[in-house]
Amino acid sequence: MDCVKILEDDLSGEAIRELVAFHLSGMHANSPACKVHALPVEKLRQPGVTFYSAWVGNALAGMGAIRELDPTHGELKSMRVASDWLGKKIGEAMLLHLLSVARQRGYARVSLETGQGPAFEPALGLYRKHGFVNCEAFAEYVLDDFSQCLTLHL
Repeated sequence: MDCVKILEDDLSGEAIRELVAFHLSGMHANSPACKVHALPVEKLRQPGVTFYSAWVGNALAGMGAIRELDPTHGELKSMRVASDWLGKKIGEAMLLHLLSVARQRGYARVSLETGQGPAFEPALGLYRKHGFVNCEAFAEYVLDDFSQCLTLHL
């Protein structure tokens, strides 16, 4: 993880736009249509959302964002590792970076919504490793047979 550089990103580069598109296509392939909460580029640029890209040298390795829900609560969005970098701790580096941002902002907790099933297990394992636990629905989310919400008190 020492060689990973994480930068705030304006989503203007072709590589990052392709990774966002890849993330969206993966979410649509593994989620019911009405349960895809992944954000397209234009929504990742909205006020209140800060987007980051992870780089190893000149290679885009991953991405993630944090959205302010209120002055004490942040939401993780669009966590994704590029295919060539899976299993190389890029997701963990991004998660730790986003948690650091949350702490710097003074958030009391950070939450996320995700799906269930094999496609989501690696991410769920990472979140649980770092102390996230299941919680009640927050923001616009609804818990059901597919959606689950997790939170971490900071």
